[in-house]
Amino acid sequence: MKNVTNIIKHFSFLLIAVVIFSCSKNPENYIKHIEGYWEIDEVTMADGSKKEYKFNETIDYISVNDSLKGFRKKLKPGINDTYFSSDDEEAIVLKIEDNKLNIYYNTPYANWKETVLEATESQLRIINESENIYVYKRYTPIKLDID
Repeated sequence: MKNVTNIIKHFSFLLIAVVIFSCSKNPENYIKHIEGYWEIDEVTMADGSKKEYKFNETIDYISVNDSLKGFRKKLKPGINDTYFSSDDEEAIVLKIEDNKLNIYYNTPYANWKETVLEATESQLRIINESENIYVYKRYTPIKLDID
């Protein structure tokens, strides 16, 4: 009977370990979802207050190359996959540090870091150094059938 109890304990421990490790989020998996067009959905401030965005005049375009460097640019969307942009852009570098995916920004005026909390095909959650959490949704372009 003691052997059966020990086997059940070991099996239970193994099962719990597999569940914990399989559910843990690997920040390397976030990288493939960062690139693209994103619009802000809501911000949760460090004090817990929230601001929701019903309409956005601008969206963010993030481009990342194989060396995990790229840029973020603000765009004004038009119709049928057209975008209007200024020449301003923020250089970015993605780095995995302490099992987190960090985005380092660099402009002529400032440098800062944000941490990706989650990145999927449809959502991007980022926390900044002030502990504000930004939730973005994948931007869907406005398509009009004009012939």
